[in-house]
Amino acid sequence: MLFNSYTFLVFFIVVLILHYLPFSWKTKKINLLLASYIFYAAWNPPFILLLWLSTLVDYFVGKALYAQENVHKKKMLLVISLIGNLGMLCFFKYGTFLLENFTHLVNLLGADYHPAKPNIILPAGISFYTFTTLCYTIDMYKKESKPVQSLLDFSLFVTFFPHLVAGPIVRPPQLVPQFASPRQANAQQMTQGLFLLTLGLFMKVFLADGMLSGAANTAFGAADPLKTIDAWTGVLAFSGQIFCDFAGYSTCAIGIAMCLGFVLPNNFLFPYAAVGFTDFWRRWHITLSSWLRDYLYIPLGGNRNGKFRTYINLMLTMLIGGLWHGANWTFVVWGGLHGFYLWVEKAYRDSRKRTPSPVLATTGKDYIRSSMGPSFTKPVEGYFPPETNHPKNFYNLILALLTFFLVNVTWVFFRAPDFKSAWRMLRSMFVRVSNGIPVLSYLDIAKVAIIIPLLVAAHWLMRNTTILKTAGKTPWWLLGIAWSIMIILIMLSQNASSSFIYFQF
Repeated sequence: MLFNSYTFLVFFIVVLILHYLPFSWKTKKINLLLASYIFYAAWNPPFILLLWLSTLVDYFVGKALYAQENVHKKKMLLVISLIGNLGMLCFFKYGTFLLENFTHLVNLLGADYHPAKPNIILPAGISFYTFTTLCYTIDMYKKESKPVQSLLDFSLFVTFFPHLVAGPIVRPPQLVPQFASPRQANAQQMTQGLFLLTLGLFMKVFLADGMLSGAANTAFGAADPLKTIDAWTGVLAFSGQIFCDFAGYSTCAIGIAMCLGFVLPNNFLFPYAAVGFTDFWRRWHITLSSWLRDYLYIPLGGNRNGKFRTYINLMLTMLIGGLWHGANWTFVVWGGLHGFYLWVEKAYRDSRKRTPSPVLATTGKDYIRSSMGPSFTKPVEGYFPPETNHPKNFYNLILALLTFFLVNVTWVFFRAPDFKSAWRMLRSMFVRVSNGIPVLSYLDIAKVAIIIPLLVAAHWLMRNTTILKTAGKTPWWLLGIAWSIMIILIMLSQNASSSFIYFQF
C-alpha cells in the first residue's frame, strides 16, 4: 500500500477514526498493529510470516539476552538473532547477487558452471525492519536499555506502519515508551501532521515523479553517449528526484505518526546545504547513518585505535552502507566514494589540527537523546536540530555547492544499472563527446534548470531551521494558499506517480 494512493487515503481515514473512538488503550494498540499488518500485506501477504518470525525471535531472544549472565550463552543468543535476521536479509536481498558473483568466479577459474537463476522476490522493507529489530537485540546484549515487557508493544514497535517499509529506522527508546500511555494528537499536532503529510506527498508525487523522474529515466536509460547538457540535466534530475522521493516518504511517515499522537525521528535535514560530507551524513538518511555509526563503526573500533584504523573503519562502514542500498557493485562504489570524500575531509581537518567529531563518532546514547530532544515530549516539533550549525557566509556557501557537486558524481553510480552505463554517463558529463546525442527536450531541461537551483537555495536558506518552525512563522493566509496549491498539484499529478525508490532497498 503506497502513501501516494487513494487506497491509503481510505485506509488512513479508517485508522484515524478507530484511533479516536473511545476504546481502551490496549484495544487501540491492537487496532494499530492489525492496521500495520494489513498495510504490509497489501504488497505480498505471505511475507507477513517473515515479519512475524523476526518479531517473535527477537522479542524472546532480547529478553533472554538481558537476563543472561553467562558470557558464552549471551554470545550464542546474539548469534541466533544475527543469523536469523541477517540470514533472511542475505537470502532475499543478496541471494541472486552472491550466486552470480560465485558463478563468475568459478568460471574465471576454468569451470563451466551455469546454475539456474533463482527467482527470489524481495520482501518490501526487509532492510528497514531487520535493522530495527537488530538494534534491539544488540542493545539487550549490551544492556543499554531494558527489554520490552509486552509482546504487543514490541510487535507494534517493529511493524508500526508509518516507518515499516522505508523508515525512519527507529530504536526502542524512541518509540516503545510512547506505547505506555494513550496517545492522541491535539488540534495543533493534527494540523501539523496533515501539513507534513501533504508536503511529503507534494515532494513525491509532483516534484519527484511529475517533474524530475522523466528526465532522469531518459538520460540514464540512453544506450549511447549524451551531450554534456543532457548528461548533467539527467544527473541533477535524479539528485532532486531521490531527495524528494525519499525525504517525501519520511516526511509523510512523520506526519502520519504525528496525526496519531506519536513522534518519529527525522531522517533528512536539508542535506543539499551540507558543508562537507561529515555534515552531509548528519543530514541525509540520518537514522541509517546513525545506525551504521553505533552498530558498525564504533564496534569496529571507531576512532579509538589511531588514525590508520579510523580511516579503515570509516571506509568499511561506508562500503557496507553502500551495499545495504542494493545488491550491486555500483552501490559499493557509491559508498566507497563517500568514504573517500570523508577520508579527504578528515585528513584536511587533521592537517589543520582541528578536532570536530567525525560523522560516525558520537555515541548511540547521544543520538537517542538528540533525536528525542524536545520532540519526544512535545510531538508538535517533529524534528531535531542539526549537530553543527555552520554560519551562512559566502565561504560556506561555496563549500556547500562543492559538496553538492561531488554528491552528484556519486549519484551516477547509485542510479546507473551497471558500470558500463555509469562510465558512459561520467564521460558525457566531463568529456566533450563528439558523437553525443540529445535525448532530453527543452522542456525537460527547463524544468530541471528551475527546480534544482530552487531546491538547493531552499536547503541553504533553511539549513539551520525546520519546516514546522518556518510554517509557524508564516502568516496563516499565506500558509493556507501554499497548502491549497500543493493539494491541487498532487491531485493533478497523481496519474504520473509511482512507488517510492527506497522500497527496493
